[in-house]
Amino acid sequence: MAYKTLLTVLTSLAGADHALAAAVEIARREDAHLDVLCLGIDRTQAGYYYAGATVMLQQELIDRAKSDAEELEAKARSILEREGIRWGVDSAVAQIGGLGAIVALHARFSDLVIQPLPYGPTCGQEDEAVVEAAMFDGRAPVLVVPAVGLGGSLGKRVVIAWNQSNESLTAIRRALPMLTAADTVNIVVVDPPQHGPERSDPGGPLSQMLTRHGIRTEVSVLAKTMPLVSDVLKRHLRDQNADLLVMGAYGHSRFREAILGGATRAMLEGTEVPVFMAH
Repeated sequence: MAYKTLLTVLTSLAGADHALAAAVEIARREDAHLDVLCLGIDRTQAGYYYAGATVMLQQELIDRAKSDAEELEAKARSILEREGIRWGVDSAVAQIGGLGAIVALHARFSDLVIQPLPYGPTCGQEDEAVVEAAMFDGRAPVLVVPAVGLGGSLGKRVVIAWNQSNESLTAIRRALPMLTAADTVNIVVVDPPQHGPERSDPGGPLSQMLTRHGIRTEVSVLAKTMPLVSDVLKRHLRDQNADLLVMGAYGHSRFREAILGGATRAMLEGTEVPVFMAH
């Protein structure tokens, strides 16, 4: 099992270099084919006009989205042509509401989707929509890369955030190629339930499963000594000098995560290491 088909989706020139650098590095390491989807975002609203907007303005916004897609495609090709990997580039125009279908079409045939952080001062609504569409509609795992990049040793010191959920187990199974190549894998459990199925051995069954794959594991059981679980995880990542976090994504509904917050969003808003996610 390996990652042989990779995908990254570009939505702006500002983040193109960062996203492509990470994707190219992983493609080279995995000897994989990299597909790049360049999206121009049509910011008109389907079905009706903005108040006071004219048909000419609508067409201008559509033309701008086409131009953005063409510029992204040209940039991607200029970078990839000198990288010495197998690659393909496609471009399209999509409205925010239609992102899911086009991203899913590409993601569902990819082993791994590589994207920059979807939250931050320079990010738009489309960045979050791409990550969610890849996971929920494309059913693909996503590697989210922070602004500092992949670092020099991605996947050597891995931390798994384990909360006994289906989402966590899905992410772990999708991450097995990286976990089997890791030097150390730390399973961290924050405030395990006292009456759960693993109450006497938090993380034990998971550790046993991974050990049978030849993965060296250790288990850390931590108390929630900070207001958010994500804060405990971030501190633990620093203590472990980790270079990758594997976690399940969106244990609650996306609507609840967006309105009330959640561990997924909190981790992605301030992570210093790449995060491997699946749902």
